[in-house]
Amino acid sequence: MSAPPDLTRIDEMAREAIAQLPEPFRSAAAEVALRVEDWPPQFILHELGIDDPLELTGLYEGVPMTEKSIADQPIAPDTVWLFRQPILAEWRARGDVSLGRLVVHVTVHEFAHHFGWSDDDIATIDRWWE
Repeated sequence: MSAPPDLTRIDEMAREAIAQLPEPFRSAAAEVALRVEDWPPQFILHELGIDDPLELTGLYEGVPMTEKSIADQPIAPDTVWLFRQPILAEWRARGDVSLGRLVVHVTVHEFAHHFGWSDDDIATIDRWWE
């Protein structure tokens, strides 16, 4: 049995998913920081009221594009977080999807929050249920 992908490989999978976004979203996604960590940081779990870190596979931290104003002065870049261990746990538990597909799904879902996309918009990019 081979070792699960490391943080670098999960990051590469996520960046490949971002590269497949249609314009103008692909360009806008370049303005968002991507962080891949093994586990969600304690401060994030605390802020979200989550006790079990396995419940959080990804997170968008920022102001959606549809809510931004030119008067807004960001104090930090918008960030999409992906959490490797929770993603691996979900992948193992599901057993019906490839790890690459799951990473794409989590990545697109989190960027959808940044873009202010509806569920229909997300479905255009990521037909997860198929």
